[in-house]
Amino acid sequence: MIPVAKPYLPSKEKYQSYVDQIYASGWLTNNGPMVQKLEERLSKYLGVKHVICVANGSLALQVAYKAMNLKGEVITTPFSFVATASTLVWEGLKPIFADINPYTYNLDPQNIEKLITKETSAIVPVHVFGNACEVEEIEQIAKKHDLKVIYDAAHAFNVKYKDESVLNYGDISTLSFHATKLFHTIEGGALIINDATLAEKARYLINFGIENAESVPHLGTNAKMNEFEAAMGLCVLDDIEAIKESRKFITEHYQKELKDIVVFQEQNLNATENYSYFPVAFKDESELLKVQKALNEADTNPRRYFYPSLDTLNYIKPKQECEISRDISKRILCLPLYWKLEYEDMDSIIETMKGVL
Repeated sequence: MIPVAKPYLPSKEKYQSYVDQIYASGWLTNNGPMVQKLEERLSKYLGVKHVICVANGSLALQVAYKAMNLKGEVITTPFSFVATASTLVWEGLKPIFADINPYTYNLDPQNIEKLITKETSAIVPVHVFGNACEVEEIEQIAKKHDLKVIYDAAHAFNVKYKDESVLNYGDISTLSFHATKLFHTIEGGALIINDATLAEKARYLINFGIENAESVPHLGTNAKMNEFEAAMGLCVLDDIEAIKESRKFITEHYQKELKDIVVFQEQNLNATENYSYFPVAFKDESELLKVQKALNEADTNPRRYFYPSLDTLNYIKPKQECEISRDISKRILCLPLYWKLEYEDMDSIIETMKGVL
């Protein structure tokens, strides 16, 4: 079976060298040297001030909401992985969905202002499939209404907007380092914060609120990354440029061969691409299901990212019907994209799709 994604595994010898250091130190967690080194290297690589590594991307979002003291309603997108909405509900916040741009798949800034009420505390946009949001427009709206902005940047590792990291926009950006991501630490995530005081607060929050061995002045949780995950991250970071090049080649091959039979996501022209996913849109759900069935029969497992549209979730109230998101979610399929996807496998996928379409 050709999966939709496959974790990148670095050299076993390199990873073992880091594991040997962990064994020698006996330091397995609690902000150990591997985590500190990873945060330092990521800060330089990404061009951001403060990187705070955590156990996963969902916790990164939850810590961000706590750090910003969010209350009441939060405007967000219905076209995303479920964690974008579920983390808000988990933290006692009310997601208010603004419909998306039908071409970029990102939250449409034109749909935000009409949803702002006296209960609104923040906007949580998503850089969908790594495609940068209209960050300047969102920033203007947030400033006008005195709202916080937290970007769910789970897919946007190393994306630049006008030659600067897109992660520098908003009050906080969060990353996911799940095993199938472009960059991973097996499980993991991070908060990207420019403000030093806010970054210090976030560090308390991820470690039970502890300030020192005899002082716990803050409410907190346990969201720390461990040393073995950080070691994997250090290995993957060494190889990240080669990983990106491999994924770029696959993306461009798909684009060349499929451009006349499917529709591609419209990219932000002010931003770079990181080749995290390869979504294609069909004319309707019926066509998608036919292609999905044919690919499954050819031992290929594409994925319906993101389906269903989050505004249809039964635990989200009040309901907002987002027609564009519901339509797009029924027509989008992500094709296999990962390090060293075999050329013959790519061509098998392409020929199967052409056979149906």
